[in-house]
Amino acid sequence: MPSPNNLGNSAGLPRTITFTGDERPQTRDQSTRPRNQYLQEKHAVEVISSTQEAVPASGDKASPEEKAKNVDITEHLMSLDEVCAKYSVKVNASRPQDSCGLQEHQAADLLAQNGPNTLTPPKRKSGLQKFLICLSSLFNLMLIAAGILEYILLAIDFKNNKANIYMGAILIVVAFLNAAVEWYQQRKSENTLAALLKMIPAKTHVVRDGKLASVPSADVVVGDVLFLRMGDKVPADCYVFAGSDLKVDNSSLTGESEPQERGPGNTHRNPLEATNMAFNGTLAVGGSAYAIVVRTGDGTVLGQIAGLTAGEEKTESPLTREIASFVRIIACVAMFTAVVFFATGMGLYKDFPFAINFAIGTFVAWVPEGLPATVTMLLTIAAKRLASENVLVKDLQGVETLGAVTLLATDKTGTLTRNQMTVASIWANARLFSAARTHDDVGEPIVDIKVAGVHEIIQISSLCRSVKFDRTDVPIERRTLLGDATESGLVRFAASRMGPDFDAMEELYPKVFEVPFSSATKVMLTIHKLEHDNGALTLLVKGAPERVLRLCSTILYGDQEVPLTDEHQEAFQDSYEGMASKGHRVLAFAMLRMDGSEYTHDYVFDRRSGNWPKEGYTFVGLVSLEDPPKHGVREAVGRCRAAGIQVVMVTGDHPLTAEAVARRINLVLGETREDVAQRTGRDVELVGDDEYDTVVVHGEQIDGMTDADWERIFRKPEVIFARTSPRNKLDIVARAQSIGHICAVTGDGVNDAPALKKADLGVAMNASGSDVSKEAASMILLDDNFASIVKGIEEGRLIFANLKKSIRYTLTHSTPEVIPQILYIIVPLPAMITSIMILVIDLGFEVLAALTYAWEPSESPTGLMKLPPRKPVTVRSIAQKRAREARQAASALPENATWIRRVGRALRAPFTRNWWLDRFEKTDGEELVDGDLLSWSYLEAGLISAISLLVVFFVILNHHGISPRQARLMANDTNNTYFNKDSPTYTYNGREFTGTDQFYALNEARTGVLFSIYILQVFNLFICKARLRLPFGRFMFRNKRTFLGFGAGLALLAFVTYIPPLNTVFNTSYKSIPLYWLIAVAFGCFLLAYATARFLVLRKSRPIKWNNTIQGLHMHPTIWSTRHTTKSIEV
Repeated sequence: MPSPNNLGNSAGLPRTITFTGDERPQTRDQSTRPRNQYLQEKHAVEVISSTQEAVPASGDKASPEEKAKNVDITEHLMSLDEVCAKYSVKVNASRPQDSCGLQEHQAADLLAQNGPNTLTPPKRKSGLQKFLICLSSLFNLMLIAAGILEYILLAIDFKNNKANIYMGAILIVVAFLNAAVEWYQQRKSENTLAALLKMIPAKTHVVRDGKLASVPSADVVVGDVLFLRMGDKVPADCYVFAGSDLKVDNSSLTGESEPQERGPGNTHRNPLEATNMAFNGTLAVGGSAYAIVVRTGDGTVLGQIAGLTAGEEKTESPLTREIASFVRIIACVAMFTAVVFFATGMGLYKDFPFAINFAIGTFVAWVPEGLPATVTMLLTIAAKRLASENVLVKDLQGVETLGAVTLLATDKTGTLTRNQMTVASIWANARLFSAARTHDDVGEPIVDIKVAGVHEIIQISSLCRSVKFDRTDVPIERRTLLGDATESGLVRFAASRMGPDFDAMEELYPKVFEVPFSSATKVMLTIHKLEHDNGALTLLVKGAPERVLRLCSTILYGDQEVPLTDEHQEAFQDSYEGMASKGHRVLAFAMLRMDGSEYTHDYVFDRRSGNWPKEGYTFVGLVSLEDPPKHGVREAVGRCRAAGIQVVMVTGDHPLTAEAVARRINLVLGETREDVAQRTGRDVELVGDDEYDTVVVHGEQIDGMTDADWERIFRKPEVIFARTSPRNKLDIVARAQSIGHICAVTGDGVNDAPALKKADLGVAMNASGSDVSKEAASMILLDDNFASIVKGIEEGRLIFANLKKSIRYTLTHSTPEVIPQILYIIVPLPAMITSIMILVIDLGFEVLAALTYAWEPSESPTGLMKLPPRKPVTVRSIAQKRAREARQAASALPENATWIRRVGRALRAPFTRNWWLDRFEKTDGEELVDGDLLSWSYLEAGLISAISLLVVFFVILNHHGISPRQARLMANDTNNTYFNKDSPTYTYNGREFTGTDQFYALNEARTGVLFSIYILQVFNLFICKARLRLPFGRFMFRNKRTFLGFGAGLALLAFVTYIPPLNTVFNTSYKSIPLYWLIAVAFGCFLLAYATARFLVLRKSRPIKWNNTIQGLHMHPTIWSTRHTTKSIEV
């Protein structure tokens, strides 16, 4: 039996939907066909298509044949006897409760033979494999390589490189710790997800040995006879042979929440269209039925669709790509400088061990040892913050990906709306009433339920129904309704208005007869013992407005029943069209006070004979219902759009309904092409592309669209895809990615899983989401709240900004570490900084300070969300992407190319024009590590810090009587080795410097270098906080952990400096005088002044690009957008 959801027509008017690139309007009017028929033809067929193929965009390698999954169900075409013979089961079609079912021993044998009725979990990597994957990131491999090189140095010169024993171990341990932290976070998220997943219902009613029993759903076998009733989750694919108005919700397979009839008999060849099949994972929302199980576990349609996700490759996150690119740049720079300085060392000293030692030391100096740990910890801390906001992040990289999103493709039902039908307005007794307070209220509020028309509608809603409350011992607002969503909305409305009197209605006015809703009549009819002046029985009816009106000869008008005239019918049509134009579902109500002389209180009504009156009813009124937006969705969508993110609605609903909802939630503000044509009085074909902003694309148009069509559509700021199938959703994601969009996709059904996995970031729902969708997604909204996505976007943008600040800060110390190494070999000068001191900097105070950026707030409360996405998609970016893909395709090697050819091509690539063009092509996007960051870190702040340490170093040496010239001469003396305790005495200007004097003077100067780098980095720590503003103001000091970070760093330096036993290990001196640190403070002040002047110059030459203000956004929460004040809303 078709659902009562179809009683009303939310799309009562024909509509022409035309997409931007088509010059010929295409009429997509489905209103002339039964809604159920259309859904079966459109959605059921295309769900099978989604299991058989996924239309690839550019870059997809899997062919449709490789993804083929044939639905092998044929039982829907068989007779009951044939099915019983196939599965050796005995049933009684006329009295299904007396069926024998399988014997217990048969069920046990089948269970042992076929295995439990569960879905095989996706193939998982072992804990060791996952750890090795984390360990094999380029950052960690670089650290391990640096550690191995330290041991190579030790092997070359053991005496002078004993410290490398510790350094190599520390570098390798740090790499393993980085991997361990990432692995632990992933494992924690997986454990949380495992606790959320429920792959199959716990218990199922089966008939075995002629008895109805409850067994674990995992023990259900093929041939079992199931008893399904309202509220049950179907545990397996089954053949329905007897039923009483069973309706199932197939949304987990088709994406459409309209309940479908299921019962004996079928005329469809497609199994998903078959009216005698119920499928695993669907929900019985009404009636009851008996069915024979024909598929279990992975053999079900659900299992086959779930298996499709295994073939869909997961897209690499933008952060992963950018960090990998950065590591490759650092590795190339490090290797290049190592080779250059090896050649320099050999040329100057002709000493191979010395030259290789120097080259490896230079390579290690370039490696930012603490940066991997900083990145991992920043993402981990951000993931924990999101968890506190009910957002579960399965992949650490997903935290930042959400901040990089340029396009958000979202469902309507259950994501943007509450998936709960709510009474919106009532037209009765020639008056329009508003049932709920909304921002677009029209009509008078319902103050008294005894008002003529309203009273009758509430009475019909409470009596003419098939849905029931799960219990009656708690207040109405705490009860759950079992049944159809539309009827649930009506019943909840009536119950909330009547209060305690509602529960007594069925007892006071018992039902004596019922004609359930059917696709033929499109009405539901009940007869009750409801006395009136002319008799004891009253007939109540509700249904499709046109059908109900045909049954009526009178109308409740002006507080009395009057003959139905043309004038009344015009008023009816105006009200009906006004409600339907808002995307509401509309129902009509009527009643008949039955003549007691013909229909006595004991009259026996019979469905087969049809002995009830079928005309002469009194028309009572119209009721419109809507699926209202969730609280805060309007503001959330507005914030996304204000942040430059294109929000696209992808729904299986009718275009009119989708557009009506979109206009209420800030997703659509402008006019469609049809609207412009209607406003200007022109034909649709004459409206230019630049005259409208809104496009509504019908799912049937998608398959015929070209690349140019897709580009034109995505260039529009407001896009709705309506009447789409799961395959369409996958197409939309792939096409958006093909032009450069970073896509986030929301979904909750099994059919959404391929798109969730294909997207850059799949976002699944927890409460309403299927288990397969949660497995495929990278992020799960634990509270199913769309507004949580906005929090995630803001958090992602903040973490990107803070990561960039952290990297900018961390890389600055590389130059002051590398320059002393260069001067040591080129000038030469005494070794100003040792390898162990580099580790104190990189893995000591630098990590402590850099981690504080994890708690760094935004520079302004709304600044980040006013900036465009860091990789915006524009006409220019699309053209660049196409050109880049063309260049790469032209030079691509065949798939069967040998590894020798591939290596040779990789080595030749840097010497080609295209390689450099790809690396340095100017784009509109923002990179994690860009030229500005590298310039500041390595050239500007890095050089200032290096000059500072040189000044401090030589001032301290000079204090001990060793001038810069003498230091150079001593270091350049090839006959003697100075600055060791056992060095020969050096005489200068009549003053003798023993080996001990030289050693302590150098160590004190090195201590000054260490503190100089620290002090400059403290200034840099604050400077790097400022990205959008000058480095002054209260915002610089809002993060209290900043002081803890550099305070802990200072304590560490004091510890390794002023604790005498540690001096030997760290080459420091406890005699160091803090007075010399003032030199570094002066350079720090200069660095701050330079940063300020730099900011002012760059602001003039390269002003910050803010998003344009979108006119018409409703961004201020109101009582209507954040909560509802009438109980009728809480449906």
